[in-house]
Amino acid sequence: METIIQNVLFILFQLCFIVQLYYLVSNHSRLARYKPMEQLPEVLIPVSVIISARNEAKNLQENLPFILQQNYSDFEVVVINDCSYDASDVVLEDMQRLYPQLKVVTITEHDRFKTGKKFALTLGIKAAKNEYLLFTDADCKPASVNWIARMAVNFSTQAQIVLGYSPYYKTGNFLNPFTRFETLKTGINYLSSALTGDPYMGIGRNLAYTKTLFFSQKGFASHMHVISGDDDLFVNQHATADNTIIEIHPDAFVYTSAKTTLTSWYRQKKRHMGVGKLYKNKHRHMLSFDAISGSLFYILLILCLIFKYEPLLALGLFAFRLILQLIIYSKILKKLGGKDLIWYLPFFDIIYYMYLNVFGLIGTLLKTTQWK
Repeated sequence: METIIQNVLFILFQLCFIVQLYYLVSNHSRLARYKPMEQLPEVLIPVSVIISARNEAKNLQENLPFILQQNYSDFEVVVINDCSYDASDVVLEDMQRLYPQLKVVTITEHDRFKTGKKFALTLGIKAAKNEYLLFTDADCKPASVNWIARMAVNFSTQAQIVLGYSPYYKTGNFLNPFTRFETLKTGINYLSSALTGDPYMGIGRNLAYTKTLFFSQKGFASHMHVISGDDDLFVNQHATADNTIIEIHPDAFVYTSAKTTLTSWYRQKKRHMGVGKLYKNKHRHMLSFDAISGSLFYILLILCLIFKYEPLLALGLFAFRLILQLIIYSKILKKLGGKDLIWYLPFFDIIYYMYLNVFGLIGTLLKTTQWK
């Protein structure tokens, strides 16, 4: 009986190895080979940058000028001041005097009707004068003055959705290496999947789509009751192989600061994971399959070593997968500005898969009642 159990567990370990190998070779290697456009052609596409901000006076003062000073000929910036009770209105009024391309939409608090980010973004989209919409957050800063141009040039194709990338700043905080690694892994997954013709999510800190697509699909109506998901749920429902493209040139990155405490990080991840259960079935199954097979791969590896059942073969499969990861991820991490994290890969990969399963379960069981 003991031998049968050992055989079953080892077969399961090998199946997990094969599944993980499939994700690496079939999906992630595409991103490793992908080359963003180096030469930026002249772009003449009018763009509306949209930012929803609630009590973001400090971030607006620090980051908004970098957006308003973009090297682009035809753009406006629409900031939705969403029920702020700090000095956001003063900051925005001062900036409007300096930058005529800044438009402010103000939402006031209602005693009985509580609004969320999706409502604010919808008002901002309605107020935008241009067809092409580019989204970011108040706590984000473009990597270069060519951010708008890099994102907008993709609309020269048949694309209606452009998936950008938004890394975290590198700091000395103890959480920073893993939060950056987790963001990189998320980016690797959704960018690779888009390259395979099956886009399933985007990041609202750096995302673009057309106003026509938004209104033709009735905006956020199908998931307005969910606090999060203005970015990933919208993309999940409406992105296709034909209408979606990625942009990963370093000039098109948008940087932001990661959470610095476990409490704030936990709250953020719980909110993000809570919308995964609303993805299309095929995407939920794909992500679950990756998370479960990744966790079981490490759990079964440890069991094989503890009980000394084919330990050399088990270590050989682990080493093969790790070497392949290092080869593929070293190229991707260099593209996405995280090459220093390659040294954390063996340790963080284990934590990452355990984290996916834990927060996936938490997101399924709990509800989030506020977006900020």
